[in-house]
Amino acid sequence: MNNLIKPITVIRILDNFDLNLLRAFVAIWREGHVGRAAVALGMSQPALSAALKRLREQLGDPLFVKTRTGMQPTPYAAQLAPEAVDILDLVRHRVLAPQRFDPAQADREFTLSTTDIGEMVFMPKLLRHLARVAPGVRVRTVGGTLHQRVAAMERGEIDLLIGHYPDLRGADLFQRRLFDHGYVCLVRQSHGALRKGKLTLAAYARADHAVLRDESRNADRVEQHLRTLGVTRRITYTGSHFLSLPFVVAASDLVATVPAEAGLIFSTLPGIAQVLLPYRLPDFSVKLHWHRCSHADAALRWLRDTLVTQFAGPALWHLED
Repeated sequence: MNNLIKPITVIRILDNFDLNLLRAFVAIWREGHVGRAAVALGMSQPALSAALKRLREQLGDPLFVKTRTGMQPTPYAAQLAPEAVDILDLVRHRVLAPQRFDPAQADREFTLSTTDIGEMVFMPKLLRHLARVAPGVRVRTVGGTLHQRVAAMERGEIDLLIGHYPDLRGADLFQRRLFDHGYVCLVRQSHGALRKGKLTLAAYARADHAVLRDESRNADRVEQHLRTLGVTRRITYTGSHFLSLPFVVAASDLVATVPAEAGLIFSTLPGIAQVLLPYRLPDFSVKLHWHRCSHADAALRWLRDTLVTQFAGPALWHLED
């Protein structure tokens, strides 16, 4: 690359500059003839001549002198040509080229945000998949209130928010459904309210309950629906972490109403049983959420598609009657 004219010099010239003029310059330099350059660019010879005139005016140099053998570049044009070629190649192959992401070669960290039960549901399967197809990809999870998470997505600090967030709104937010989830009850296996492995609505209403308060949501959807049924739970324990819940239930007569995904995981622990709710609670959708600023990112498109492929369906877990 010629040392007399640096790329930054040409970039400054390009302020308020039509890049098509630079294309015209390179074509004439390569062809040495206005007519052949016009054919190469797919434009008329008068149009190319007009472009050359504008270019001469903007750069303050004749650039090319007509001779018997063709268009002879001036010393300035000879110095400028390699730089112009480099800039057009940069625009063509780095700026205008579609983004690509090769998971097998990627060295990147993604930041996700979900609930603690969401981490239990998503992370094991996702990390196993990444280990096979994208060994250089790393995953970090973060928490916070819903407001904090949305603000972090706007700043590009969170790539994806995963879960059921019905209060999430915003013109700059995108979403994609993964699956629907329902609810089940967690109880101690020898709980006295169980009748043939089932819990009646009357027994449910009489029982003491354990609930969780998730700072990422603005309301308890279970509680809201129970009010429509005229059922008021007696809440004895209010926790903030899913992981403590099965141990509390196993050591007490408390009933916990939890997402079916949590019920399936926790029912594998000693002393815990999952049973159907004694009433119909509408299913809720678990979705991917992301901000407009990351919508076109090729790597994040790949991650979103990966999560959909791994987890999307009509319902992730289902407990039969």
